[in-house]
Amino acid sequence: MFISVLISGIIIGIMLGWVLQRGRVCMNSAFRDMILVQNTEIFRAYLTALLIMIIGANILEDTGVVKTLYRQGFMPVANIMGGYIFGIGIVMASGCASGIWFKIGEGIVPAWVSVLGFFIGILTTSEGMLYRLYLLLTKYQIWLTGSGMKLLTAKDVEEAWATHANIYPLTLYNMVGVDKWIVIAVLGAAFLLFILRGKFKKPRTGYAWYISGVLLGFIGIAAWWASNYYGGKARGMSFTGPTVELFRWVTQGDDPTWSVFLILGVVIGSYLSSRRIGEFKLKSCGANETIDAFYGGLLMGFGAVIGGGCNIGHGLTGASTLAVSSFVTMIFIILGNWSMVYLKFIRPMDIK
Repeated sequence: MFISVLISGIIIGIMLGWVLQRGRVCMNSAFRDMILVQNTEIFRAYLTALLIMIIGANILEDTGVVKTLYRQGFMPVANIMGGYIFGIGIVMASGCASGIWFKIGEGIVPAWVSVLGFFIGILTTSEGMLYRLYLLLTKYQIWLTGSGMKLLTAKDVEEAWATHANIYPLTLYNMVGVDKWIVIAVLGAAFLLFILRGKFKKPRTGYAWYISGVLLGFIGIAAWWASNYYGGKARGMSFTGPTVELFRWVTQGDDPTWSVFLILGVVIGSYLSSRRIGEFKLKSCGANETIDAFYGGLLMGFGAVIGGGCNIGHGLTGASTLAVSSFVTMIFIILGNWSMVYLKFIRPMDIK
């Protein structure tokens, strides 16, 4: 069983790392470039992947291939605050949660610093000195009950699950009381309108954005299936929890999860891709950039724990389940990113 977990996680991770590196798909760049250089290519790749994953994930669930997709409860304060802070962090770290991992495979030394900060931020918030703040911010949640949407405490939710009460995570479809495929059709039409705008030019090196988006979407579907079949839980692609699990496996000997091997595969895949096209090179930066990379990682870790996930955990995996929590968190990740891009890049140019 361990071998199948290892091999399946590594293989899908290698494919993911290869595509992320070859397509230069980093959510920080996707959101930043929209307002900094008015380039939407990477964002269109993201929407392409998300649309494919939404369709694929729900087909897996409806056909019983994956029994139940995990959907996170909506925590208004936590999702908003966590998402916004995470968005600020990815600008400081010059990479999102998946971005800093695949950049390690390219030889970018500050990415190691960001990963360290990411790990410390996650652990400090989920188990350390900020744990009480985490409990406070995640205390109130909105769930769907038999009598409609209700504001519940985390304790209420635990008791409801223990007694098998009828409460359900809030989704885009049960919130308005329509079939989920109607919502998928509406989202699909909106996404396609945006995706099909602009040019479809091919870059000199690497994959075009539309190739990257399609490949990333199908890898995401494969991750849903493989994490369920081999890992024992339909977890899909994620980087927040698995980052801590990886460090604990290395330092404490905890049993590695399927997602740990996914992350290792991402580094390997990125390395193989960058070597193949001559982009691998050990690259360092100055002290200020290194400090920013560390603090950015810290903010990412804090924001990811408070908000319940990162740009991949919410932005692709969670959003593919149509969970309200994931869409709200992603909106505020983008707003946090834009706020920091303005302060770090746009405002200094305006002053000059």
